[in-house]
Amino acid sequence: MAQWTVDPMHTNIEFKVKHLMISTVTGQFTQYAINVETENEDFTHARISFEADVASISTGIADRDAHLRSDDFFNTEQFPKLTFKGDSLVPAGDNTYTLTGDLTIRDITRSISLNVEFNGTMVDPYGNHKAGFEINGKLNRKEFGLKWDAITEAGGVVVSDEVRLHLNVQLVAVTQEQEAALA
Repeated sequence: MAQWTVDPMHTNIEFKVKHLMISTVTGQFTQYAINVETENEDFTHARISFEADVASISTGIADRDAHLRSDDFFNTEQFPKLTFKGDSLVPAGDNTYTLTGDLTIRDITRSISLNVEFNGTMVDPYGNHKAGFEINGKLNRKEFGLKWDAITEAGGVVVSDEVRLHLNVQLVAVTQEQEAALA
């Protein structure tokens, strides 16, 4: 069995949501952990766990980030972590997979499916075995208790219920020495 962890210098965990239904706001989580266990080189049936520190949310606008951390959205004081446990990574075509698992936000857990493109593996100049993935999906934020809503004077929606996820993930294989140190 191979163990993999995230290479944070080459990984982005981003989301996008429509504002006023005419523009898109992009944000990211900057503090997270990803662990993967697999028995196959192609990652078929890998077990995946992801955890983000929700207070690390960043859209580039301090006031908006503070609002997202409040009870209107994530309530980071009461629910500091967002988690995903992937229990099914099934081939869907050439180097593509469907990843299904349980996403938990605000102690609400729902199954979601994500589209995964496996970009292959490579050994970096330092001898580290790396694997790259592009992961996309969407969810309805209100199904996870991210309840804030507002309507403009003209009757338009301020923030879309649909949130699109876009993750560029680079994993690094955990060496036997690193596994022994963790045991």
